[in-house]
Amino acid sequence: MMLDIDIGNTRLKWRYGTPQGVQRGFVDTAGLSEKRLQQCWSGLERPQRVRFVSVASAEIEQVLLQYCRRQWSMMAEKALSQPFQAGVVNSYANFKTLGADRWLAMLAGFNRAGSCCVVDCGSAVTVDYVDSAGQHLGGYIAPGLRLMRNGLLGNTRQIYLPAEAQGRFDTSPGRSTEEAVGQGIELMLAALAQRVVRDYPVLLGARARLLVTGGDGVRFLDAAGEGEWCADLVLDGLDWALPEG
Repeated sequence: MMLDIDIGNTRLKWRYGTPQGVQRGFVDTAGLSEKRLQQCWSGLERPQRVRFVSVASAEIEQVLLQYCRRQWSMMAEKALSQPFQAGVVNSYANFKTLGADRWLAMLAGFNRAGSCCVVDCGSAVTVDYVDSAGQHLGGYIAPGLRLMRNGLLGNTRQIYLPAEAQGRFDTSPGRSTEEAVGQGIELMLAALAQRVVRDYPVLLGARARLLVTGGDGVRFLDAAGEGEWCADLVLDGLDWALPEG
């Protein structure tokens, strides 16, 4: 029984595996407390291990660490970026500065598909290229849909932002300020998606695969018109970063 956790800027995503199946859920990162974790995990048996990756603050991580010590008398294990691991070579001169969530997604992606472009659509949208030899070729970081919305809301007066888009991806010209803002934001994500689709076969070869994860990943796939949905790619990377045995 393994409790695997991905702590992002917006939410904590968890997955608990048992012989009977998998339980999973989300908790908002803002205001995270041991009480909130207890509400989520009170029905779980003591896991054999707790593994996690985090891009959140040290204070948020400490909540998790304290909960595991008090509730289960165990230490949660944190995955970190490495210069080389599970067949993947980190391209950063200072390997520690590559986000560990990106690193885990690449580990899982490469060991699943070989040469791949990994896109994670969370608070930020990250794009990383890994060739058939496991060499990370680098990548991009761009603001996600929510971050772009919040940026406009915080820096522009007298503009009402519509509710976050649901359903079909819409990049048609808006016929009101609200539509123009909402659909303009989606157009920016669509432009990135289309550029990625154009570039990744050139950089990685025709056999490379496009793997997409993250909260807005389905919208990215809609805009891209191709690719594979991998809901748990970061959590899957824990198997390669912190393997059993």
